[in-house]
Amino acid sequence: MDTGAPNKLSNGRNPTAEKLLVAASELMIGRATIDISLSDIAQKSGVNAALVKYHFGNKDGLLLALLARDAATEMDNLEYLLAQPITPTAKLKLHIAGIIRAYHRFPYMNRLIHYLLHESSAESADEVAKFFVAPLLDFHRRLLGQGVAAGEFRNIDPVLFYTSLIGACDHLFFGRHAMSRAVGVGPVTDDVCRDYIQHMESLICGGMLSVEREEAAPL
Repeated sequence: MDTGAPNKLSNGRNPTAEKLLVAASELMIGRATIDISLSDIAQKSGVNAALVKYHFGNKDGLLLALLARDAATEMDNLEYLLAQPITPTAKLKLHIAGIIRAYHRFPYMNRLIHYLLHESSAESADEVAKFFVAPLLDFHRRLLGQGVAAGEFRNIDPVLFYTSLIGACDHLFFGRHAMSRAVGVGPVTDDVCRDYIQHMESLICGGMLSVEREEAAPL
């Protein structure tokens, strides 16, 4: 597979390639699955299926480019958030909400990440690690460092924090299908998303208070 496709696209995506990405995105959202065919994408976009190979190498290349496109916006938002003149705790709450809303806005994102990391090629997994996992881990490292320096957070391992936050957010969408089958849990609506943001803010921020702040908190 041509792993240069996402880099090529990020430096100037043409209208035809963009049509294919938009069509794939809309199909996966509409059908609540990433299992779509090249003919489906071609019909939806009005573009010949043969052009997928020209622009992306193959279907997995298209899926990788779509994830890279969606992730790029989120990574830019992280840098903006880190630079804001607000407390690390406020940044953390905004980040928790942002991650959950991103998964809600792109409901196929978590499935694409799982597929490209575990079921596609090693090259695809390397690309996802490069443009999604590594930048997010680095952001967590720097945000946690700001919180510790400000006396707001305990000294927390960034890898463990990443695993806790992203795992919890991921499971809301990826694991909800299993919960639906087992106990009749409904879909992720806007209300569910808001409730989960509040739940995760309380759960994570409550567990990250520095010792001094925890001792000073009212009973």
